[in-house]
Amino acid sequence: MKIATYNVNGVNGRLEVILRWLAEAQPDVVCLQELKAPQDKFPIKAIEAAGYGAVWQGQKSWNGVAILTKGQEPHLTRKGLPGEPEDEHSRYIEALVNGIVIGGLYLPNGNPYPGPKFDYKLRWFKRLHDYAAELLDLDVPVTLVGDYNVMPTELDVYKPERWTNDALFRVEVRQAYKALVDQGWTDALRHLHPDERIYTFWDYFRNAYARDAGLRIDHFLLSSGAASRLVKAEVDKHVRGWDHTSDHAPVWIELQDEPVKKRRKTK
Repeated sequence: MKIATYNVNGVNGRLEVILRWLAEAQPDVVCLQELKAPQDKFPIKAIEAAGYGAVWQGQKSWNGVAILTKGQEPHLTRKGLPGEPEDEHSRYIEALVNGIVIGGLYLPNGNPYPGPKFDYKLRWFKRLHDYAAELLDLDVPVTLVGDYNVMPTELDVYKPERWTNDALFRVEVRQAYKALVDQGWTDALRHLHPDERIYTFWDYFRNAYARDAGLRIDHFLLSSGAASRLVKAEVDKHVRGWDHTSDHAPVWIELQDEPVKKRRKTK
């Protein structure tokens, strides 16, 4: 199964790019973030014409998340995280697809630091942390997929010294991410590319993409049941170079149907 995540930065404004990428990449499951469209403006007809079913949670102007599944309808299991009933941001959606729980998320940006947006980010992270612990107790593979708005280490950011007080790189945020991973999750991209400088986001300004001055903020966290089936994790970096494209590139993993067998050690 090929599972992808893509912060589209406006699902209707980037629809042509999204459809072009879907036709090229042929993912089985896609988690989208930053739809920037209310519920009734999601382009479901175009998505269905491309061969995908979908569940989504829209929001006017900002946020918004969706899960697309090739050739079938996703089985919706949750919209929104528990823990803060008054929170109306559309940032989490979850579905069961072919026996795998797919949690699609768009973690708050948190800037400026310090301030209420940063405080909200840490609260959201804590809610995700608590709910993720419950997901690990499930007897099925689980993936937490999306734009986490955090660079976990200095390897994940171009010129880290410039980001010290940014909400995407503040020590509190990186600690929150590490605490989440330490529950028992595997960071798929870093697991398969432990020492490689890989980015998933390039700003529109200062010629960032051409200079490869990027950030790795889009992540796949896998439960042990999903991580045991992981065979590939890549970034479709070239999509960031298309006309009228998002400032993120699609990221994807491949899971085998069965756990990957460990190679025998040779004497």
